[in-house]
Amino acid sequence: MAASRDLAFPLVILCLVLIRGSSPLPATSRVPEKDPVRPQTPRGMEYDYKFPTEDYSDHTPATPSTPKREPPNGGASKRCPYDTCLEGQVPCAALASSTGCRCPGSTLFNEVPEAPELKSLSLNGSDVVARWCAPNSYVTAYVVSVGGEDRRTFARERRSGPLGHVDAAAEVCVASVNDAGRSGGSCLEHRPAGGGLPLTAGLVGGGLGFLLFSVLAVLLWRRKRQRKREAGISVHDAQ
Repeated sequence: MAASRDLAFPLVILCLVLIRGSSPLPATSRVPEKDPVRPQTPRGMEYDYKFPTEDYSDHTPATPSTPKREPPNGGASKRCPYDTCLEGQVPCAALASSTGCRCPGSTLFNEVPEAPELKSLSLNGSDVVARWCAPNSYVTAYVVSVGGEDRRTFARERRSGPLGHVDAAAEVCVASVNDAGRSGGSCLEHRPAGGGLPLTAGLVGGGLGFLLFSVLAVLLWRRKRQRKREAGISVHDAQ
């Protein structure tokens, strides 16, 4: 009985050793892997790191604005050297394109143009000549009327034109025209030199009457003188 007791104790020790050898070793502490994005901080120190969000933003990056192109020599601050009352000029649109100057405001091609300004009526021999200034509108032609009836049509570059002979007082008007329609008229009253045909006829009639009266007076004077001469001759013969 004592021998079995002595054998049991070493068996217990051997079993414990075997059980101990088959169990896994305690896990060693692993060195944390370095985060390629997040910086390492010393142990025991807190660090608030914020990841950049530009690459993960849903917003589309703003397109850079194209800088405004300034005209040469600061031309945007001055008006184009364009006179609406002169003809034979370079069109204002061409001046603005080449120098950057500013043209007066203009209506579109599909809008009825504004009326031009009739400046004067003058005589060139027997022809009446009208002169006007262009409106700030798109114009394809100018129509000039005399006494309410269209007399002449001129190209859009023209600023004057002969109307022919106008022998009586009449209203002369000029209007702008394009594909959208015709403007109202700008008008002046034409009065012939000397007051018109009635006055001219009166002057002519008066001149003819004076001439006839003068001829009659001369004839009567000569008749009277002839009678006196005949009377003198008769008295001389009687003596």
